[in-house]
Amino acid sequence: MHAHGPEARLAAGCLAFAVLCLASSQPCRADEPQEDLSLHAQATYVPQYKPSFPALYTGPHSLGPEAAHAYSFSTTLFAGARLGPDLEGYADLEGTQGFPFSNQTGLGGFSNGELAKTAGTEIKWYRARLFVRGTFGYGGGGETIPADQNQLAGTVDRRRLVVTAGNLSIADVFDDNAYAHDPREDFLNSAVISSGAYDYAADTRGYTWGIVAEWHEPEWSLRAARFAEPEEPNGQTLDSRMFQHYGDQVELERSLAMRGREGKLRVLAFRNVAVMGRYRDALHLGEDQGQSPDVSLVRRRNVKWGLALNVEQEIAPELGFFARASWSDGQTETYSFAEIDRSIAFGASLGGGRWGRPDDRLGVALAWNGLSCAHRDYLAAGGLGYFLGDGRLSYGPERIVEAYYRIVVLKGIELSIDAQRIANPGYNRDRGPARFYGLRLHAEL
Repeated sequence: MHAHGPEARLAAGCLAFAVLCLASSQPCRADEPQEDLSLHAQATYVPQYKPSFPALYTGPHSLGPEAAHAYSFSTTLFAGARLGPDLEGYADLEGTQGFPFSNQTGLGGFSNGELAKTAGTEIKWYRARLFVRGTFGYGGGGETIPADQNQLAGTVDRRRLVVTAGNLSIADVFDDNAYAHDPREDFLNSAVISSGAYDYAADTRGYTWGIVAEWHEPEWSLRAARFAEPEEPNGQTLDSRMFQHYGDQVELERSLAMRGREGKLRVLAFRNVAVMGRYRDALHLGEDQGQSPDVSLVRRRNVKWGLALNVEQEIAPELGFFARASWSDGQTETYSFAEIDRSIAFGASLGGGRWGRPDDRLGVALAWNGLSCAHRDYLAAGGLGYFLGDGRLSYGPERIVEAYYRIVVLKGIELSIDAQRIANPGYNRDRGPARFYGLRLHAEL
């Protein structure tokens, strides 16, 4: 893999930022159990290389079969302050740039979950988050909250109500997993780090406005939220009419214990109401007109819903297992996330203490993505989705294998290598398999 021009400069800049973080970091002392102010930062640079792969044909929204490079860069400043005894406020400034494979088309599971935030080879700055969080205790003993990005250190009641409102990412609160959730530190593929069929409300960068309420008990938590949808599929402008067009979700989280080792089970349901086209309507209109179907011509207020199951479980010291299964009705076009209607992903994460490197981590995952019958028929008839469209389709489930190895170079600086193989890219047996090889340099304060 070779980095040229702006990519090389980005890597050097990321490393310089990491050194600055290391030099200036001042961890909280044990005698400071509560933070009133916090300031964190991160920078992540991911170059990837895709060798050429066989393809019987290539359409307007296909993954290009030629050899290609791609990269993403993101840097974020996280600021938080305690506004009162029960209230915190947070504001994040983020800058991103990058160049995706084939304009981010041709895959169900994207090879780099960070690339969704990027919008060109010139860095763009924007407000990523601006929200308040209220925490109201009701007893049940104390629980220590460690200092982290968008999280002030302190002690809270184990039985509590938490209300969060403002501009944030739904992934900050829902569908979490200790072993597969963050493309800046663990797996990269979007179908591994999140429930693939969970088409959660978000703008093109993955952020939205809304409100979340969470009730926490010692052994379980329940959370529900309403968030704004974009005005059009995968658009940047959000629709403020949150009583007409919205994304609702509810998630139940339950603590697990297998032979005394910690784990969690999460069950999630979501329902989106927005102006979006149905695949069958587009097919019928295309037949009547004697043309390829176009889902954008049949958009009206429709409903999309789905379910997700998410498990994490420690199996042995430093060894953890995770699994996700998700399903959506698949009748309407993808509105905010990937073109995936059914997905199963599972894998394991192993710490490096077994070979004398306790800060290192090895991860291996498998994912299987599928489409609904209506979605398949639409693509086979020549229809184009936001991310998919080979002109025709010999349907086959998309199968993903990913492995990464992460080492800690210095405190606050991590380097990872990542490899992926995607069979039937874009759900098409006539194309692929495609392979992706990447590096990741991550620094944080």
